[in-house]
Amino acid sequence: MKAAETLPNTYRPRLLSISSMQEETPDVRTLTMRFVDQKDAEAFDGWTPGQFGEFTVFGYGECVFAISNAPWRRGGNRDPEPKIECTFRDVGKVTHALRNRSQGDLVGFRGPYGNFFPIDDWKGKDLIFIGGGMGMAALRSALLEVMGRSSEFGEIIILNGARTVADMVYKEQMDEWAAKDGVRLVRTVDPGGATPDWDGEIGLIPKAFEEMGVQPDGSIVIACGPPIMLKFLFVSLEKMKFTPEQVMTTLENKMKCGIGICGRCNVGPFFVCRDGPVLTWAELNKLPHDY
Repeated sequence: MKAAETLPNTYRPRLLSISSMQEETPDVRTLTMRFVDQKDAEAFDGWTPGQFGEFTVFGYGECVFAISNAPWRRGGNRDPEPKIECTFRDVGKVTHALRNRSQGDLVGFRGPYGNFFPIDDWKGKDLIFIGGGMGMAALRSALLEVMGRSSEFGEIIILNGARTVADMVYKEQMDEWAAKDGVRLVRTVDPGGATPDWDGEIGLIPKAFEEMGVQPDGSIVIACGPPIMLKFLFVSLEKMKFTPEQVMTTLENKMKCGIGICGRCNVGPFFVCRDGPVLTWAELNKLPHDY
């Protein structure tokens, strides 16, 4: 046997089969996938919330998505069969091809990659999850994990915002989240985005957050959304006396290889795929601002 044949191929994806799909908005879908090869499922020990994967649509290319379901626990009370979920928007060639896949079709998966949310460090603290549009997909794995361990944390607050009611993701799941003890849910849409039957808030996320009256003492904010949303959210957080060390976000810069080799996602010396995507607001402030 040649020596090269004994080495694992970093870029060779595992095979997943699409087991179900959920339409979140007219152009956003959540896929649930399971490993085709049982050996892959047995070898895959899951991931830590915040990590991402490279998803392959064969013949079209790869896309990077956050892994949006909570990790499974071997021997625990979670789903005993490993699964991977991702929520994505149809915006280009590869994502359009992925949206055209059907139940039973095969998708490639590489990962998990990147760092993760330090959930164990949050024990005993109030947690505030703020998702703008598709940003909630990047927070969902951490949110589901802490709700599954809710006795270890203080109050869990969720602020889910979107441009319009039609653009809001996880509509059906939000009712389940709000029904859990110790969880407070606020939904908001931009001015002009409400429907006649909308019973949530109307206003941009920074304004809606300020009006919630949360206190910074002993709290952790976990936020993800469009850069313009984060820019003004940080202004609100500073006004409310939150420190940069209390605030975490996750970057979504364009990634290709997933392992810090291609250089496509670097921000100065920082590689989003290798050194991120999770970082604090304090760490974000240290990155070069001319990229």
